[in-house]
Amino acid sequence: MGDFGVAAKSEGVMVTEKITRQKLSDQVFERLRAMILTGELGAGAIVPSERALMERFGVGRPAVREALQQMHTMGLITIAHGERSRVKPLNAGAVLGQVDAVAQLLLSAEPEALAHLKEARRMFEAGMVRIAAEKSIEADVVALSDILDEQRRCLGNPRAFIAADMAFHTRIAAMTGNPIMLAVSEAMLKWLFQYHAALLHWSGKEEVTLLEHARILERIAAKDGAGAVSAMQAHIARSADVIGHHG
Repeated sequence: MGDFGVAAKSEGVMVTEKITRQKLSDQVFERLRAMILTGELGAGAIVPSERALMERFGVGRPAVREALQQMHTMGLITIAHGERSRVKPLNAGAVLGQVDAVAQLLLSAEPEALAHLKEARRMFEAGMVRIAAEKSIEADVVALSDILDEQRRCLGNPRAFIAADMAFHTRIAAMTGNPIMLAVSEAMLKWLFQYHAALLHWSGKEEVTLLEHARILERIAAKDGAGAVSAMQAHIARSADVIGHHG
């Protein structure tokens, strides 16, 4: 069974447009995805058994299994030994989580990738902190202050210190009220973590980081968007320069 050729005439020239046959597993995948998008299979719902899907779509077990594995690879469903597959919640964090391994491989394999990531983060953090400052309420300021206190207590413990560092920036992202901004912020921090973790063992810049975070917090508390941007840009530029030389 080969491809079919359809001839079309465009401006006096005959153009052949090929119609390809779609694999059965791809058709099953599209049907399952449609069931998720329409809400027939909502977040947390149990995916029908292989036999039920075979009967519903009139296909064999291999096509169903391949489609289910494709959905699992894309992060749409869970597959665990001895448990029924379930639909995973659709959100920005889940989508970006699927590219973590590829992103980290890219950062290691492509010399320019880290520079591009730092540039993107510098622009992203600046825009994000402006929104956070303008939207900040007392509870946000208290939360950031608590994180900063915790980070100060983590001096001498590199991994705990960087975890608090990431929590500080993640809390600012959450203050925007934009789930995509939060997901992107978490992803960027995760991709840079491998560089940060090594840096903190020798950098000796922990006190500088605390001071910079305090300045950012001060501007957010004052609802000073421009000042928060300036403080964040200085912080990101300094830390990005360190990562660039020693990452």
